[in-house]
Amino acid sequence: MKDIMLRIGTFFFKYRNQAFPLIIIALFIAMPPSTAPWGNPALELPKDMVALLIVLSGLILRASVIGYAYIRRGGLNKRVYADDLVTEGMFGVCRNPLYVGNMLIYVGLFVFHGNPVVIAVGCTLFAFIYQCIVYAEEAFLHDKFGAAYKAYCRDVPRWGLKLSAFDESTRGMAFNLKRVVAKDYSTVSSTFIALLATEFYRVAVGSITEQERAFAIVLGLLFGAVLALTGLVSAFKKRGVFKEI
Repeated sequence: MKDIMLRIGTFFFKYRNQAFPLIIIALFIAMPPSTAPWGNPALELPKDMVALLIVLSGLILRASVIGYAYIRRGGLNKRVYADDLVTEGMFGVCRNPLYVGNMLIYVGLFVFHGNPVVIAVGCTLFAFIYQCIVYAEEAFLHDKFGAAYKAYCRDVPRWGLKLSAFDESTRGMAFNLKRVVAKDYSTVSSTFIALLATEFYRVAVGSITEQERAFAIVLGLLFGAVLALTGLVSAFKKRGVFKEI
């Protein structure tokens, strides 16, 4: 079974940027967003607030990882690769903090959608895929770093956050906000676009009232603002505004 998961992990490590959005779009199209969670419209707002908090926690965790000790998760030629064993920063708190952040974002998006089938299938599928990816990475790191990686695995959890190790693992390090903006603005942008598109989809399902039409216009304006801000940050990045000294 683990050999199969290794192959699945290698595949998704290479094609996740294309596969993940397609999976989410397919799930969201197959099942329209819920307007009455568990048959109770009064739960819609609390559910959305919980979902947004989950998404925000994922974005904050990603920012914490990148701000202290960023590692390129794309590997080399879209294959699992690492020059060094990074154990400082948030990698001293969790072995896969970026993936934990990603999972929080995905879980938040599924909860925001609200359909129980989408929540169950989406969370289960992405958890399985990320476990497969981690198995593939662990096999590479074990082969390359041997005893050092084994010791690291003993000290730092694969998925949990060992927050008691945060002070020690970030000691002497400075948080780099420029790097966070340069490396993660696209993730933030795509997350907000997904949230806005889901909400627009929810409003557009069925007949639209005048109030909902006005809300849809606001969503469209916010969507345009996110795209404009994303383009602005991208332009600044190309000009070297966020280049590290």
